[in-house]
Amino acid sequence: MGDSPWWIMFGVLFALIFAGYPVAFCLGGTALMFALLGIQCDFFDWAYLGLFPERVFGIMSNQVLLAVPFFIFMGTLLQRSKLAEDLLHTIGLLFGPVRGGLALAVVFVGCLLAAATGVVGASVVAMGAISLPIMLRYGYSQSLATGVICASGTLGQIVPPSIVLVVLADQLGQSVGDLFKGALLPGLLLTGMFALYVLVIAWLRPGKAPAIPVAERPANLRALALTSLRVMLPPLALILIVLGSIFLGIATPSEAGALGSVGALVLAGLHRRLTRKALAQTMAETMRLTTMVMTLLVGATAFTLVFRGLDGDLHVREMLTDLPGGRVGLLVATNLAVFVLGCFIDFFEIAFILLPLLVPAAEALGIQGQEMVWFGVMIAMNLQTSFLTPPFGFTLFYLRGVAPPEVKTATMYRGVVPFILIQLVALVCVIAFPELVTTLL
Repeated sequence: MGDSPWWIMFGVLFALIFAGYPVAFCLGGTALMFALLGIQCDFFDWAYLGLFPERVFGIMSNQVLLAVPFFIFMGTLLQRSKLAEDLLHTIGLLFGPVRGGLALAVVFVGCLLAAATGVVGASVVAMGAISLPIMLRYGYSQSLATGVICASGTLGQIVPPSIVLVVLADQLGQSVGDLFKGALLPGLLLTGMFALYVLVIAWLRPGKAPAIPVAERPANLRALALTSLRVMLPPLALILIVLGSIFLGIATPSEAGALGSVGALVLAGLHRRLTRKALAQTMAETMRLTTMVMTLLVGATAFTLVFRGLDGDLHVREMLTDLPGGRVGLLVATNLAVFVLGCFIDFFEIAFILLPLLVPAAEALGIQGQEMVWFGVMIAMNLQTSFLTPPFGFTLFYLRGVAPPEVKTATMYRGVVPFILIQLVALVCVIAFPELVTTLL
């Protein structure tokens, strides 16, 4: 196997992942296998394994990661209590008289749900189940309807408070609040680009995005406007309180997440939606996702320890820092790796496997401080793009699960292509203009 079989270890890991085994067990199992083999063949120091309990204890005592279950709970409860459904229905009626209005409503609500939930799956499933049948009933193109739902659902990756940004901040060693601030303008930029595309399509191809027929529009527009304010203001207030407390330094992300969870409970209670079933489903989903994240993190910790014991981190850093073009070469390699891996594995897995290898190389090339925040937002934007990419884009599978049978998978694939291109343009903007990220820091 040679003096340093780190590359074989990496190959075995991805072979197991693509074979379909759970990633957390692939990480831990590969680490244990190569540690034992290395001890027997005398190319691994068993003392590295003695560091493992201390690292696990560090994970358990990490205050930043407390934000993960809080934000998951907040978003899931808003979705389970059907407050997200109220938003879609009301804003759809408000924008409906405009050509492309229903699609615009999906983009707008997608941004709100992203800020309220931070969970991509919840946003896509909610909007797909509620708005897709309505859009198809009013004559929307199937490709446009499915594409705008998938794309708007991915805004949960980049619009704070995003679970992705919390995990990235932990792996990058940066403040969660800084990642939230840095991602705000790129998230709003992307939302605006989606809305602009919908307006252009509605203008050029009116048959693809018709307005709601006059006979079916609400007669009392004043009452509709008041209802819209009543439905929109409470979630907006919750979002502003959560993000504002973080941005102003009043609360840590974990404290703001706890506040958001209490706020979601209050909103559900005020709307008389705080049922035992909704609460039980929310707690079960929170426990499931949090357990998945923590199990992945423990497995990734074991893998990283053994990988470093084989000097794999030194070899990878040397490879990345010696790429042609220096920083430019590193950015190209990083974006290609994240984009390709994002087509096959989840963003949590990418964060825990790839970032420990990329961060040392980035620091060696002078990417530190605010630039490291920019580096993290760039990765988040790239991960968001990969969520849409066929054949394994996760949002496509989420929507497939709730879409009517007459909507073919191939149609969904065609529908997301323009939005993938838009996201790539936004990614290029973030790379070319770091001020989009650093202005609010």
